[in-house]
Amino acid sequence: MRDFSQGKFRQQLTFLRRLFLQEGDLPFLDVLSEELMQDVLATIRTVWNDAIYTPLVTLWVFLNQVLIADHACRSVVARLIAHRISRGQRACSSETGAYCQAGKRLPEPFFADVACRVGRVLDSQAARNWLWKARQVYLFDGTTVSMPDTKENVEAYPKTYNQKAGLGFPLARISALISLSCGAIVSVGFCRYAGKGHGEVSLLRRMWDTLRPGDVILGDSLMSNWTGNHDAQRTRVQTCKPAE
Repeated sequence: MRDFSQGKFRQQLTFLRRLFLQEGDLPFLDVLSEELMQDVLATIRTVWNDAIYTPLVTLWVFLNQVLIADHACRSVVARLIAHRISRGQRACSSETGAYCQAGKRLPEPFFADVACRVGRVLDSQAARNWLWKARQVYLFDGTTVSMPDTKENVEAYPKTYNQKAGLGFPLARISALISLSCGAIVSVGFCRYAGKGHGEVSLLRRMWDTLRPGDVILGDSLMSNWTGNHDAQRTRVQTCKPAE
């Protein structure tokens, strides 16, 4: 069963790559738009003046970079040039510096905000027969990620208290609410790995506003706590029995 699942996943990934690489226009235009990008940037108070590498184009180039075989910046910039020429626009420079700088200017919350907004759009468009007993079900889970051992990362995401100096990596905790009907992330939170108010349940409490009366949360045994259930009842959100 494991080999079959991995094989199906590879087939889906290959199909997705072919679809993106053959697509003549920007990907995800049905859910991504320049208006959404500008709204996100306004929310996080970021001004953007680049006429070529707009937030939408920068994100599009990045998505292509993830999907192509060599992941080279020069390759995706060449694809952008071809796209602009095909639409009668002036070719931009083939140098990769402008693209790399544009990516660095996008603030950290930008990617999470865009992903969640797109996820909520997809979730709202889910067919009724995809729901469970006419209810929206959201999966909740969390994980940890490590990052390069730089001064900036250590200040934002300190190492664990028992980690010896000069060893280990900064750690961050990430949790997400995922729509069972369409598989999209509708809310995400991240914080330091350890410390008061930095657990998975604490991150879930920050996401209550995403949920609506009658929604169902499916989680693991960490969800089985009185405080979490009490908060859920106050917001009229139903918490189902913890998964085994």
